[in-house]
Amino acid sequence: MLRIHFSPGDFARVRFLARPAPLVELKLSLMMSRRRDSALLFGRWRRDVGHSLPASTRPLWDLLQPHRGPAFLDPVSGDLEEGLELVRGTPGPVVRSDVATLEQPPTPWVRALMAQDTHAWDLLDRGLRDAYQSVLATSWSTVRERHAAEFTRFALTSAEHGVGPALAALTAGARLHDAAWHLPASRDRDLHLAGRGLTLLPTFHWTHEPLIGARPDRPLLLVYPAGPGLPPPRTATATPPADALADVLGPSRARILRLLDHPRTTTELAAQAHLSLPTTSSHSAALRRAGLITTTREGRSVQHTRTDLGRMLTEAVPA
Repeated sequence: MLRIHFSPGDFARVRFLARPAPLVELKLSLMMSRRRDSALLFGRWRRDVGHSLPASTRPLWDLLQPHRGPAFLDPVSGDLEEGLELVRGTPGPVVRSDVATLEQPPTPWVRALMAQDTHAWDLLDRGLRDAYQSVLATSWSTVRERHAAEFTRFALTSAEHGVGPALAALTAGARLHDAAWHLPASRDRDLHLAGRGLTLLPTFHWTHEPLIGARPDRPLLLVYPAGPGLPPPRTATATPPADALADVLGPSRARILRLLDHPRTTTELAAQAHLSLPTTSSHSAALRRAGLITTTREGRSVQHTRTDLGRMLTEAVPA
């Protein structure tokens, strides 16, 4: 069991990343491709990945194991290029420390990485780029949609019930007890936040237990398996992506929330959303109870405005 201990102020320091991190998802998808469990759900996906990966990605297997990989390979960034720059800028001591955690001796290429050899780092950059194009590029829109839906569910649960219940409902088997968040894990471990904060990031290729990223100068990162437990499809789709916000709120409430890019009255919302006044009032009341909008009376009419949470959701989950 993994236990993450919160001090009283730590619940206010919980952050859910608004967008998926390409290199985190890539690293976990490559690790998942090396595992042998979940064959019924991931067997075909693993075969497809194995056939599509170019030769330039072979050096990555000197670093990636089925359940382990060096932390410097997957910095948290919302953009692939930014992430690759962060990888390239990893200090030598960090590389050596991360490689030392692997359960295999370093190959000559890995030793060259540790020695900051330029050619070795060029091979790593090329391998990561080509692996992303082969494994994630055609499924990235699905990853974004699933992340947006997960982000929305967590935000709405937090707004309605509080951060503690939202954490308890985040993943199967999780519970909150005496300010400690209990998560199923293969080994017993206690981590104390002690005011440094917690960042949450869902992943949609990894189906094993949650993973921890701990750096002394950064908030604790928890990467947890989310979604339906199936690999995202690797074929590009010609149909536009579904509105994940509508999946959670319902299409009418999502449309009303998106219309509130500036304050509007109930009458204005009803006209633009093509709804009746009573229906618009009912949906507005539900959004208000969820903490997504506020309502103020001006004379005989009422005016609705997005809250910070409502604005954050519409920005993080584009239509």
